[in-house]
Amino acid sequence: MRPIPKHIIQLLNKKVEQYNHIDFIELDPISIPHQFTQQQDIEIAAFFAATLSWGNRKSIITSCKKLLEIMDYAPHDFIINHQPKNIKPFVHRTFNQIDLSHFIRFLHHHYQKETSLETAFTIWMNKDDENIEQALNGYHQYFFNPKLFQNYPSRTHKHIAAPFKNSACKRLNMFLRWMVREDEHGVDFGIWKTIKSSQLIIPMDVHVVKVAHQLGLIETTKTNWQHAVDLTNSLKVFDSKDPVKYDYALFSLGVVEGIK
Repeated sequence: MRPIPKHIIQLLNKKVEQYNHIDFIELDPISIPHQFTQQQDIEIAAFFAATLSWGNRKSIITSCKKLLEIMDYAPHDFIINHQPKNIKPFVHRTFNQIDLSHFIRFLHHHYQKETSLETAFTIWMNKDDENIEQALNGYHQYFFNPKLFQNYPSRTHKHIAAPFKNSACKRLNMFLRWMVREDEHGVDFGIWKTIKSSQLIIPMDVHVVKVAHQLGLIETTKTNWQHAVDLTNSLKVFDSKDPVKYDYALFSLGVVEGIK
């Protein structure tokens, strides 16, 4: 990778400053967990908001609000005390009632024994891991553990990505950014303390990778796990402790400002 010109670095820092701001929240799916104050409610709302984050942001937020209505705007209480037969129908694109039922089943199992969803990721990590690859692989295995969840729907696999499947894991990486990153701007929550910001991987989608390629940060426009790692490593040159803050710049340049 050739050296990044100074004006590109200045542009990225400027855009991070511009978009890592509370004004960003209202029109983004992160607005969904921001409706809550209890950690478990934040985690569950954020997990669903990230999971449903494909399509335009307006439709994502609309679907998330419908899901919160099903949960009576009390996600943790709903997960713990729901009756499976009483779950109302829900669909967002290819995510349907079958998928929702397994997601609720998994979350019910986890929160029966743990106080936070964080442990579902960190249990698979070593403290010196360079990034969250093993956490994401372990989470996938846990989510679809046949010993815990007999006859789980195989169709639901497509909604939980993993590095071993060569996925860029955009939505899970976004969820982890929300939970882990902490700064004074109040967009990301920073409520998880075991995973470090330096271990996070950029949430790479087609918009982010195209902008990154145009700016000379990565040599490809294809999205997969290794390319997400490569882009994150390029961003670590600018900030080794918090490389994924540049998601604000790359995403907004591509989606908000429409750079092609």
